[in-house]
Amino acid sequence: MALFRFGRKEESPPSQAAAEAAALPVETATDQPAPQGFLARLRAGLAKTSRVFNTDVRDLFKREGRLVDDEFLEELRAALVKTDMGPSAAEAIVVDVRERLRARVVDPKVVLDSIRTQLLMRLAPAAASIVTATSGPTVILVTGVNGSGKTTSIAKLARLFSRDGKRVVLGAGDTFRAAAVEQLGMWAGRLGVEIVRGEPGCDPASVAHRAVAKAIGEGFDVCIIDTAGRLQTQANLMQELGKIRRVIAKQIPDAPHETLLVIDATAGQNALSQAKGFKEAAGCTGIVLTKLDGSARGGVIVPVAEQFGLPVKFVGVGESADDLDRFEPEAFLSALLEGAFSAAG
Repeated sequence: MALFRFGRKEESPPSQAAAEAAALPVETATDQPAPQGFLARLRAGLAKTSRVFNTDVRDLFKREGRLVDDEFLEELRAALVKTDMGPSAAEAIVVDVRERLRARVVDPKVVLDSIRTQLLMRLAPAAASIVTATSGPTVILVTGVNGSGKTTSIAKLARLFSRDGKRVVLGAGDTFRAAAVEQLGMWAGRLGVEIVRGEPGCDPASVAHRAVAKAIGEGFDVCIIDTAGRLQTQANLMQELGKIRRVIAKQIPDAPHETLLVIDATAGQNALSQAKGFKEAAGCTGIVLTKLDGSARGGVIVPVAEQFGLPVKFVGVGESADDLDRFEPEAFLSALLEGAFSAAG
């Protein structure tokens, strides 16, 4: 039976939450590195999106090449839109091909070169390093809608920082969903990082306060605070994020140093409304794009970065602790287009 506290729905009773958390793929901080490097896992994760370029774009060509005419350009536009890269990027590619290659017979490699160039122009400005504190702990607030992969992304961030030699403490600020607290607690135990929890249904801002206080008092390098999933249209819950931010800022004036929005790549164009709403209401400073391995819509990273000026800080390609890394545009495009280029060559 679902429980309701303060207008929220608690989706899972504790016993079910524990089972869900126990079933998650987890690894200890002392595990050996994954046999594949992250770039290899990124290639595998982007395989579905890459297949659009490897099949749909290449299928526009005959063996001897294809005349660039209006029919070809419309087919190219339709193929590009399938990746959810957005009409602006798709149109820019089509315009570039039209202006440089119209009335010529071309092969796939030439068109794919245009795709790479145009996408890199849009993604290069979107790359940015994580902002860190000049002194004391770096505080990172993590937000997003339900089901975006927010809690597991926090665990992966903790893994990254721990590998960099940083001491990490987590704040379990999703106090209204037992599964989230237990899931984050299990990750913390397996990764060897500290965690601050609150009583079920307590004020999330109080958990954030205690987590930051612990980080300051015990000399932690990074404090990552979870928040309950919410829709960008829920004004009262967005106001709650504002309260959490104010509580943190009273302890460290320039904190949170980052407010990261976790976006599920499978959301496609819905991710755009999420980014807009959270940027305006929660002051988001960057994006974590998750579940690239489960979608053919990896191109959504382009309009999100382009339209809202939010840098993409991290990308995720799976559920293990190693399946998240800093966003590098060149590596991303290499993984996205590699299959298409090798096939075209």
